[in-house]
Amino acid sequence: MYRFFVDKNNIFEDKIAVEGQDVNHIKNVLRMKIGETVLLSDGEDREYICEISEIEEDRVLARIIDIEGPSRELSIKVTLFQGLPKGDKMETVIQKMVELGGYSIVPVATKRSIVKLDAKKAGAKVARWNAISESAAKQSKRGIVPEVLDVMTFGEAIKLAKDFDKILIPYEEAENMDYTRKVVDSIEPGDSVAVFIGPEGGFAPEEVSKALEVGAKSVTLGRRILRTETAGMALMSVLMYAMEE
Repeated sequence: MYRFFVDKNNIFEDKIAVEGQDVNHIKNVLRMKIGETVLLSDGEDREYICEISEIEEDRVLARIIDIEGPSRELSIKVTLFQGLPKGDKMETVIQKMVELGGYSIVPVATKRSIVKLDAKKAGAKVARWNAISESAAKQSKRGIVPEVLDVMTFGEAIKLAKDFDKILIPYEEAENMDYTRKVVDSIEPGDSVAVFIGPEGGFAPEEVSKALEVGAKSVTLGRRILRTETAGMALMSVLMYAMEE
């Protein structure tokens, strides 16, 4: 069954209006017909089972058959603070973090980030990254579309993360795995969790120090050195396994 996200303002008592680029996808790509069933989500983990009732030039109307409540989201909200990587690695990171249950992604310009984005390039990149997030959310049947925020400096990222319930920063000089297990075990349903991942060259020591100053826990991902595009996925997988209900 095909799945689409809709604006909450387009959800009425007994029907939902699909607008925007999904109209073309339904009409001309999927060639769906009146009477076919679709899944429509409000982006806040509420899903509607609907039957297409009208196909117009610029919108598709669907009759609500059933409503399903929250079911596919983790009991914690994990935000990835990803140091800007080279090439198209950020696209892979976003796609996989969304599939694994991440709540949002923050691109971070760190001291060792090779990639430098001016305002114009950053805006275009963030728009593309959000489109990738939406596509991944549809594919993995997420109840929400994780947001990719604007690019931040490391200082701005720390200021945002300090209000989270838990802050995790994988670091090669972290304590042993037993400590990491205790940190993961301390996370409770309802917690907001910030995960900081450095770029290809890792975090500078002073950046790690700033994170620790605001309460971050330095954790290990094992004895192997992981690429920047792998590290976030590895930790997210651990959190998903620990918190999946």
